[in-house]
Amino acid sequence: MLKGIPDILSPDLLKVLAEMGHGDEIVIGDGNFPAASVARRLIRADGHGTCELLKAILAVIPLDTYAEPNVVLMEVVPSDPVRPVIWDDYRTILVAAEGDQVKVARIKRFAFYERAKTAYAVIASGESALYANIILKKGVITSAEVRDMMKGRTI
Repeated sequence: MLKGIPDILSPDLLKVLAEMGHGDEIVIGDGNFPAASVARRLIRADGHGTCELLKAILAVIPLDTYAEPNVVLMEVVPSDPVRPVIWDDYRTILVAAEGDQVKVARIKRFAFYERAKTAYAVIASGESALYANIILKKGVITSAEVRDMMKGRTI
């Protein structure tokens, strides 16, 4: 166990998040997403929803403030009547974690799959909501942020 680390973040997922560099992307796929067929690195998170994964991931990595967008969603297929209400939940989680640094774009389904193939890793969740797939672009942690995190800690 580690202090301050959300317990939903498995050792494999923590390793991947730590390995990722500035500008690398990670996909959180819903239960219908073809994660195994597109992933260069696959992390299983069966039984967990995308919102809880998103919140936990944003607790340990920042979004890329230089990139536009730094968050990508899969656009609804035009003939599909679904309205992804989970996107409202994502917005709330993203803004709580990153404030006005969140820059979201939507791309077509097959463009999303192609982009996912180039992502550093793909997380296969157990999310049942449709169009719950999301890509995050990792940013940097500044030395000032590290100092703020270390305040009050002694070695």
